[in-house]
Amino acid sequence: MRLFSKGINAALIIAFSMPTLDIAMPLALFSVLIIALFLNKRVEGKLQTTIEEKEFKTRDVVLLIVFMAIIVSGLAYAATINPGALFEDVILIFFLSSYTMLLFTVSFIFSGLTKIRAQLLSIGFGSASLAAGFVCLLAPLRDSVTVIRVGAFFGLAAFCFGVAVYEQIKPSLKQRWYVAAQPPAVFVLLFVFFNIINNSSTEAIWFPYLLDVYGFTFAVLIILYLSSLFSWKTVALFAVLITSWDIFSVIGTPIMLTAAHSFSGLGLPVLVYLPNVPVITNSGGILLRGLGLGDFFFAGILAVQTFKKFGRNIAIITVIAMALSFGIWEAFLPDIINALIPILHRNIEGWPATVCMVTGWLPVVGVKLLSDRRKTAKLPIANQLPEAPKEQSNLPTQ
Repeated sequence: MRLFSKGINAALIIAFSMPTLDIAMPLALFSVLIIALFLNKRVEGKLQTTIEEKEFKTRDVVLLIVFMAIIVSGLAYAATINPGALFEDVILIFFLSSYTMLLFTVSFIFSGLTKIRAQLLSIGFGSASLAAGFVCLLAPLRDSVTVIRVGAFFGLAAFCFGVAVYEQIKPSLKQRWYVAAQPPAVFVLLFVFFNIINNSSTEAIWFPYLLDVYGFTFAVLIILYLSSLFSWKTVALFAVLITSWDIFSVIGTPIMLTAAHSFSGLGLPVLVYLPNVPVITNSGGILLRGLGLGDFFFAGILAVQTFKKFGRNIAIITVIAMALSFGIWEAFLPDIINALIPILHRNIEGWPATVCMVTGWLPVVGVKLLSDRRKTAKLPIANQLPEAPKEQSNLPTQ
């Protein structure tokens, strides 16, 4: 979970001589959080049924942070002693499987569509697969595996169009796997044939364009799928623990940044990259800003739990505050890092983005809690006293 800058040639760049304005990443953060916030109320009921309406306890949150720390530390250690070894291949398979299952699970939950919607969805994914196949036939993308690429995408297109025809013959309102399988199938084929089995042209399409598309998609899905596991109490504990770990692993040690380099090399959609706007160029090309999906998730659960606690208006204010806070930190980040380098006696190539989120979220929530407490304290004394018992009548009963 960190914020860093990246050049087109994949070299990390963080040295600037003056504060730099960027509106692209804060706007992207705002958009993802708003989308997740408004979708959450519509899909929360269906998603909760898949996790049996469970919630994290304090112990679960602590164990989650410990598990994350172990995974990140293990990946960083493996990348240091033996870059590109078997461990990174295992991580690649693990995360690719996790993303595929997440896409399939969410798609399956909402696959009980009407006939026309199921047909339109299938035609849409079929058309996307067909377009990908034709793109692979273009001269810059051709290579020794072009036939396999085109065959795979055309085969998936045939399956999707077949589903649309099948729905016309035998429509069903039940959840159906053959509809839910289409989004993860498209993702896997694009990832394999544009990232793993790639050439310079297909790799340029995957990074940063397709990578960003799936990065933003998974950011929203993760927020929707996991935010219901938290409560107001556990989200506060999670915020404290994950921010503390983030500071330690990014500023205190290079663990998180080493792991981030490994993830970046695998091409997994665990980060999103956007050009700095206004555009900045340097020796490495156009400057890109990178932000991890974990940071989107962190800000998302803060926004969702704020919505449940205080309502929509306060939640939207916290989203705006987090985006603004992120932009301010981003603008002055070079000066902050340059000030820390003499203290830590080492280069710092990133910054814990959770700090940027918390410093925007906490003041809004703090003011709201203080305001509610003052309103409670100012209630009329008469409303706080117990009602006096009524006097019984002394009239004789007939």
